[in-house]
Amino acid sequence: MADPAPTLPLATLVVDDEPLALERMLHICAGLDQLNVIGTARDGAAALQAIEKLEPELVLLDMTMPELDGLAVARALTRRDHAPAVIFVTAHDNFAVEAFDLEAVDYVLKPVTPERLERAVSRAIARRNSRARGESEWLSEFWVPYRSELLRIAAADVDRIDAERDYVRLHVGQKDGTSRSYLLLQTVSGLEARLDPECFIRLHRSTILRRDRIRGLRHDGLGVWSAELDDGSQVRIGRTYLSRAKAMAGR
Repeated sequence: MADPAPTLPLATLVVDDEPLALERMLHICAGLDQLNVIGTARDGAAALQAIEKLEPELVLLDMTMPELDGLAVARALTRRDHAPAVIFVTAHDNFAVEAFDLEAVDYVLKPVTPERLERAVSRAIARRNSRARGESEWLSEFWVPYRSELLRIAAADVDRIDAERDYVRLHVGQKDGTSRSYLLLQTVSGLEARLDPECFIRLHRSTILRRDRIRGLRHDGLGVWSAELDDGSQVRIGRTYLSRAKAMAGR
């Protein structure tokens, strides 16, 4: 069953050294009910001072800034108790590995769209809610309707998740040849926010894959990439998700 909607928005600090980029982020944030912007900062040092003073729950953090960059700020936060969640916002896709090593919630490329930022914020909210309950922030199982009963499906048994309108389809048992699937009333973006990113990765707007089912990545030419799965099938990687695929491969 899905988590109930949070009663309070995330107290958020927005950090960007470019005035126009900062203005755009504030405009997007104003349209998201899940966010309450409590402050801004124009450089890394000012960001750390604002975090100390305002104690935000979330920092939307630009990656490339003079002197103290976003990675340095995030590293400093790892030494704090009750550090805020961090979503990196950057024009560059080559820092994703370092970002996720620092346990960033997400890595959003500029130009940022409201839809993309909302997906990232959903992940931050899921993390906050789970920690508030004192439980793992990630789903460990699904209860899905099947005929006249509810079946328990362990998240570890799910190979692939595909969006189907207002539902998602969970694919199970593909590797051992006992392939079966189940429909669940849930959006793929909402589900992505609740799945352990160490185990699952979204590589297309309608597809989430279990990482250990991915055998390799293939360049099909003209900037098009596909993921090759261990059952021999292929999944085309959406351009929006290519940076995270490359980060997974350490590129």
